[in-house]
Amino acid sequence: MRQSEIKELRNEQDFKDFYLNDSSASFCEECNDITYTHGNGFLEIAKLEDLKKEQKNIEGKQTRRKFYSIILLTEGEIHETIGHQSYHFTPGTIYFIGENQLHAVEYWSENVKGVICMFDADYFLLCIKHQIKLNQFPFFQMNQEPFIKLLEREVQMMEHLFWKLNSEKCQKTTFNDDLLTRIFLNVILLEAERIYNKKTSENAFSLSRKDQLTAEFQLLVNQHFMNKKLVADYADLLHMHPNHLNDVIKEVTGFPASHFIQKQLIQEAKSRLIQTRDTVSMIAMELNFTDDSYFGRFFKKQTGVTPLQYRKNHKH
Repeated sequence: MRQSEIKELRNEQDFKDFYLNDSSASFCEECNDITYTHGNGFLEIAKLEDLKKEQKNIEGKQTRRKFYSIILLTEGEIHETIGHQSYHFTPGTIYFIGENQLHAVEYWSENVKGVICMFDADYFLLCIKHQIKLNQFPFFQMNQEPFIKLLEREVQMMEHLFWKLNSEKCQKTTFNDDLLTRIFLNVILLEAERIYNKKTSENAFSLSRKDQLTAEFQLLVNQHFMNKKLVADYADLLHMHPNHLNDVIKEVTGFPASHFIQKQLIQEAKSRLIQTRDTVSMIAMELNFTDDSYFGRFFKKQTGVTPLQYRKNHKH
C-alpha cells in the first residue's frame, strides 16, 4: 500500500473525523474541561457501542495513529489489522494499538460493547516521577502480541478501572485532579502488563523480516539513545548499511530512522524538565549534548518552545 493511502490520525478530533459520521459528537457529555496548552497531551474514553452507532464505513482503510489505544471488548466481535497481522477479537479480550502502528478496522459486529481509551505520549509523560516508559510495555512492542484474553474476574477488574478512570476524568476541575486521572491510566497499564506477563505464550510471535528489524532497531534506540544519536550507530549494531536501515524503517513505520532517535531524546528531555528540578544545563549534559545552546535549539525545533518555556507551561 502506498504511503499516501494511509491516513495519519494525530489526536481525538482526527479520530472522530475519520471514524464517525458526527465528528462533533462528545465522547462524554458530563466531562468538565481543562484547557491545555499545545503539547500537553490528551486522554479520551468512549464506549464501543456509542462509537458503533456513529461508525462510518471504514472497513479496511488503513491509518497510523500518533497516539496509543487500549480497547476492552466485553460483547460482540471485532476484526482488526494491527501492523501486518489480522486479529479476530471475542468478548473478554483487551487489545492495544501502539503509536505509529499500522491499523485498520475490518469489522465490528452490531452488538459490540466495551470501552476504548486513547491517549498520547505527552499525556502519559506527565503522570509520576520515574515511571515506566510506554515503549517498555510488552503489548506496545512490535515483536509482541498486542492482546490479552482475560478471565471473567479480570474483565470485571478492568471494567472497574476504566470506570474509575473516566469518573476521575469527568470530575476533574484542577491539575491535581488531572494528575489523579493520569495515575489511574498508569494503574490500568501496569495491571494489564501483570496479566500479560502471566499469560504470554512461549511461542515466538511471527513477524516479517522487515517488521523484526524495525522492532530490533526500536529496542536498540530505547537502550542507547542517550549515547548513540546517529542512524549509522544503529546500522553498525545491526550489521547493515545506514541507507538500508533507514529505508526499511520508513517503509514499516512511515518515518525515517532518525525520527525515533530524536523522539526518544525529546521524551526523555520532557520527562526530566517536568519530573525533576535539574537545570537545563544539567539535562543537556546528562543527555550528552555538546552544549546548552545546541540542546536548546534541538528542543525548540522538535517542540516549538524552549526547554524553559516547556517546563513553565507544564508545571502543576
